[in-house]
Parts: sequence; C-alpha cells; structure tokens
Amino acid sequence: MQTPRLTQQIQFILEIDRLKQILRQTLLTDGSRRENSAEHSWHIAIMAMVFAEYAPPGVDLSRAIKMLLIHDLVEIDAGDTFCYDVQGNQNKAEREEQAAIRLFGLLPSEQARELRSLWDEFEAQATITAKFAAALDRIQPFLHNRETKGGTWRIHEVTRDQVIKRMLPVETGTPELWDFIQQAIGECVAIGYLRE
Repeated sequence: MQTPRLTQQIQFILEIDRLKQILRQTLLTDGSRRENSAEHSWHIAIMAMVFAEYAPPGVDLSRAIKMLLIHDLVEIDAGDTFCYDVQGNQNKAEREEQAAIRLFGLLPSEQARELRSLWDEFEAQATITAKFAAALDRIQPFLHNRETKGGTWRIHEVTRDQVIKRMLPVETGTPELWDFIQQAIGECVAIGYLRE
C-alpha cells in the first residue's frame, strides 16, 4: 500500500529525473556534446571520493558527496546559468531560491529540511566541507575545458583572469590542488586554450 510519505518521495524522485535534461555549457571530454547537470553532479561526487586525500582536515566526505549530488537540483527550475554570463548571474540566486523551495518542498518535512540544509550549506560555502565541495565543482569543468583544448573557454572567449577568479575557491577548498590549477591555467594560456 502506497502511503502519503511514499507518494511524496516517489514524486520527488520522478521530478529530479528532469535534471538529466538540463544542459550545461561544459563539453564532454571527447567534445561530442554538452554534459547535462545530472552527469556533472555524478562526476563531481566521484571526484570527492578520488580526491579525498586532498581534502583539508575536518572535511566530512560523506556530507560533501551528498552536497555534490543535490547542489544543482535547483537547475530543474532555474536552469544552468553559465558562470561567465554576467546578466544571467544577476538574478540567479533568486531563481534558485524559488526552485529550492518548490523542489525540496515535494519531500516529507524532515527529508526536505535535510536536503535543504545541505543545499544551503553548499551555497554559503562557510564550512570546510562546503568549501571542499565547491572547489570540486570548479575543478571538474576546468578539467573538461583543458581536455577539449579550451572547449567553452574558446567558444565564449573567456580570459585567463576570468578563470583565475572562478577557480579561487580551490585555494581554500582543496589547497593541495591550488598549485596544479595555477600551473594548468598558465599552460592553457601558453597553448592558446585561454585568452590572455
């Protein structure tokens, strides 16, 4: 017998399937197409496990993985806003807040509170765990752009300074990888993947 609680949970599970339809600007590493937001979330959750050794002391890896799996659910309603889209980012927070209210509100109250708490923590980036998760969220598309010879950087004429600013959360979220990122940015500029 299907209980009201189970009905809510099923409704939420079916609703989040729509994340697979939200296309990001980031190309797959083979350059064949743009990735969707569900693929992105899965990819960075795996990154958290693989890069766990670079997490600063005090990071709750399980909590970071949960954040990474749910942080982009709001894109179901709000869409994916390209990080270098100045105009689109002006009202991004409001659009995503409304989406969070609706989507997490589909769940039973205690589950809604738990997932909303994870989403809020990721957005605030005030805890060491959220900073680690946010750093991975920045590193993944960076690696894709590097692998696709500039990918969306070239399409959108992104500059070195824009990428450095975008990647700053890596310095605090996973400091051991910051040198790698800085070196890779320099290499991408030298090769011509990124504009000076």
